[in-house]
Amino acid sequence: MQMERRAVPTEFEVRSEGGKFNFYGYALKWDARSQNLGGFRERVAQGATSEAIELDDIRALYNHDPNMVLGRNRSNTLRLSEDSTGLHYEVDMPDTTYARDLAVSMERGDVTQSSFGFKVRSDGDSWAEDDDGFPLRTLTRISLFDVSPVTYPAYTDSTSGVGSRALELLAEKRGLSVARLDSPEAIRAAIRGEAEVPALSEARTHFPRYELPTDPVAALAALRRF
Repeated sequence: MQMERRAVPTEFEVRSEGGKFNFYGYALKWDARSQNLGGFRERVAQGATSEAIELDDIRALYNHDPNMVLGRNRSNTLRLSEDSTGLHYEVDMPDTTYARDLAVSMERGDVTQSSFGFKVRSDGDSWAEDDDGFPLRTLTRISLFDVSPVTYPAYTDSTSGVGSRALELLAEKRGLSVARLDSPEAIRAAIRGEAEVPALSEARTHFPRYELPTDPVAALAALRRF
């Protein structure tokens, strides 16, 4: 199972009635541009989760931990819907210690991030360049595994490997080795179909190396020739 995860800031609303907790917020928001995910940015097109809502067996987890189940759409303790903002979700929390502790943390504002686990459906993404010429991936049809309030969104920088699966899919579509897609320039070339353009790591190997003479006078003379 090739799952990808993304995290977004959200404002959770918590309600309590008769000792039972319920919360709601957004799992994702349409067209919000991500940070640099490792040479590209990403957005989710409106309606990308409509099939998932109808077809997928989706859980609400705490910190993506399968031992901390908060709700499930098949049991109607997790309810998902799309609106003009994004994918909205509401959870009837179980009467467990971890759920009660989470509700308190949400009310205090200690937990303000939501993350979702997904897989791209067939032909469910497209690649282009944004207004700045930076590679942009658009998710148009995705499967959902879980939506999760998270303490630490572990996917907020370009060095975390969050975009590795996306680049693998792009490489498969273009018939390239994923190792070639190690820079925005290489990803942009792949988007344009310029498969002959080398990736950054390959390009570096083609730069000539110059050894300067050890004698200072001779070294200075050599530098003046460049």
